Amino acid sequence: MELIAALRAEPVLFTLVAALFGLLVGSFLNVVIYRLPLMLERQWRAESAELLAGGDAEPAPAAPPGPRFNLVTPASACPGCRAPIKPWHNIPVVSWLALRGRCAACGTPISVRYPLVELLTGLVFGAVAWRFGWGWEALLALLVSAYLIAMTGIDLDTTLLPDVLTLPLMWAGLLAAAWLGRGAAPIPVDLKSAVLGAAFGYLSLWSVYHLFRLVTGKEGMGYGDFKLYAALGAWLGWQMLLPVILFAAGTGALVGVGLIVARRLGREVPIPFGPYLATAGWLVMMWSPTLVAPWWSLGH
Repeated sequence: MELIAALRAEPVLFTLVAALFGLLVGSFLNVVIYRLPLMLERQWRAESAELLAGGDAEPAPAAPPGPRFNLVTPASACPGCRAPIKPWHNIPVVSWLALRGRCAACGTPISVRYPLVELLTGLVFGAVAWRFGWGWEALLALLVSAYLIAMTGIDLDTTLLPDVLTLPLMWAGLLAAAWLGRGAAPIPVDLKSAVLGAAFGYLSLWSVYHLFRLVTGKEGMGYGDFKLYAALGAWLGWQMLLPVILFAAGTGALVGVGLIVARRLGREVPIPFGPYLATAGWLVMMWSPTLVAPWWSLGH
């Protein structure tokens, strides 16, 4: 109880604790970013094999079950020599620096992305704690931030935004609005704004997608983008959809043009839109009420 009282009374202490906690969460998010797409791929393959086997006159013999693979099992190991990573070699950021970015057993390079995700999550969590202070708003903003970081990493790796992340985030926003929504920026918003935000967020990008495909015959984005935008609408309200999409589209266009000009990306190579949506949504969530007041006043 004394610790809670201290965190409530001392913003600097709360920020520091949140940042350290964010480093640990970032380590777990690295696991989510790497393993979740593989888990989904294995699930899709198993379901496809089951469907194909169901069409045979005689059912095919069941394949022997493979080793368990989820977010917990197996334990983390070096991708080169498969040596288990010892707990003292798995301290966020510090261990990577101490090992100079290499496996302690075989010297295989370890991607700099791992400490970067940990450091980013720590900084984001610290910023959220400083912005909101102790209370439900901070807890909810930390939850949203963790989801957005995980989805950003997965989309950059695979150009996919899994339903198992986008849909729970959307429903959590609607539940938070029903339970704690007060109609005051930034979160949680009132239930009406959350419901309209989820509906308008999904339908707006869905309409743009089908219009673009009708005109060009190409697919401009994926359904995961619709669902992420709907989730942001559920958390931020329909009033924030326009600033989110303007920031995301503008930033995405600038980065895409820059990569094409630098010839690091071909014109036909798809650019994941999820990271820009996630970044825009997080920034809008973090903006001070005075900056978003003109938009928020549209709904009141």
